[in-house]
Amino acid sequence: MTDEFAGWLAWLRTHPELQTLLACAALVFAAWLSNWIVKRILVRGLYSLLRHARDAQLQDFGVIKRLSNIVPALVLSIGINAVPGLPEAAVTVVKNVCGGFIVLTIALAVAAVLDIINLLYQRRADAYLHPIKGYLQVVKIVIYAIATILIIATLIDRSPLILLSGLGAMAAVLMLIFQDTLLSLVASVQITSNDLIRVGDWVEMPQLNADGDVIDIALHTVKIQNWDKTITSIPTKRFITDSFKNWRGMQESGGRRIKRAIYLDQQSVHFLDAEERKHLYRFNLLEEYLTEKRKEIDAWNEKLAERGQEPVNTRRVTNIGTFRAYVERYLRSHPGIHQNMTLIVRQLALTADGLPLEIYCFTNTVGWVQYEAIQSDIFDHLLAILPEFGLRVFQHPSGADMRSWCEGLQTRGEPSLPHLEPEQTRVREPDQL
Repeated sequence: MTDEFAGWLAWLRTHPELQTLLACAALVFAAWLSNWIVKRILVRGLYSLLRHARDAQLQDFGVIKRLSNIVPALVLSIGINAVPGLPEAAVTVVKNVCGGFIVLTIALAVAAVLDIINLLYQRRADAYLHPIKGYLQVVKIVIYAIATILIIATLIDRSPLILLSGLGAMAAVLMLIFQDTLLSLVASVQITSNDLIRVGDWVEMPQLNADGDVIDIALHTVKIQNWDKTITSIPTKRFITDSFKNWRGMQESGGRRIKRAIYLDQQSVHFLDAEERKHLYRFNLLEEYLTEKRKEIDAWNEKLAERGQEPVNTRRVTNIGTFRAYVERYLRSHPGIHQNMTLIVRQLALTADGLPLEIYCFTNTVGWVQYEAIQSDIFDHLLAILPEFGLRVFQHPSGADMRSWCEGLQTRGEPSLPHLEPEQTRVREPDQL
């Protein structure tokens, strides 16, 4: 057996090309085997320890997995010297590529460590007072810049100091020629790292007449398809320098806000008498409210003793307060309203256009069509049921109102317009003015 192996080696020495090929294959196999051992045994074992330590969330950053890629690169970089028959240039290229890959892997691992530091810091109760994400991003930029210089120096087999010496003059020329490209590149990095926009986000930028879905994010431009199906192209850097609204938070929350007011005629607001209260007791949503309110008011009025004989001193139920309670209970029982989000029915400041009663709530869907249908159904019902409470919607007089008023005056035999003397209606000449 030993003689056969020695004879096989002797025959292999007579074929140097085959010997080189087999040595390269053995080196690649050794790199693959080391990668398999590290990732299948060591990395999985460390992840198991993290799971037992209840820090499985740290696995998402992949620090250990990135560092494990260094092992096969080291095997190739060291083992390439043992391959016989390879040209010196090929050995140098393999070493340089492996060295650049190791530098890149270490830079990515350090950046992931910074993300872990930010995650652990955010778990503190006071983290929102002094966020460190911006500072860590600056450190990342420095790390990536240093890694880029080291990778280039490793690939061209030159000292990094040589690159740094000519970097100043080169940077001035590049910034002058590729100014827009560099600004767009920086903006793209910031958009990606801060997760400002994604393809499919609903973005609104009124100053550029953009309101629609993001359909493409490129280096220089971001394309937005507006709701009228037109497409607006916005420079990428404008998303860093200008303000815009991203509706992704609304879409991810599962609820869309309704914020609309009904303007009521202030002259229709009054106290409820006994007959009106009896009429409103028929409402299933108001029975409990009116009962509790009646007990509260009676207990209050009893404390007034003799002064409670005068209605002006007593508390009474109003039609607008009852209507506000009805609207709130109606929304609480509506199947299209998100009950775990803010729900308010409130009065706003009085205006010349009436008393605003604002409804502030969220639907349980974010679809545009379904949202508008729910909102319309709610206000259809509220506008139709207003007369049951003795309330009226405020509305400016229209042409039909004026005609009805004039017809009423004519029916009573009164002039529809003030009577003017001929002298008052005659047009004066310019010299008489």
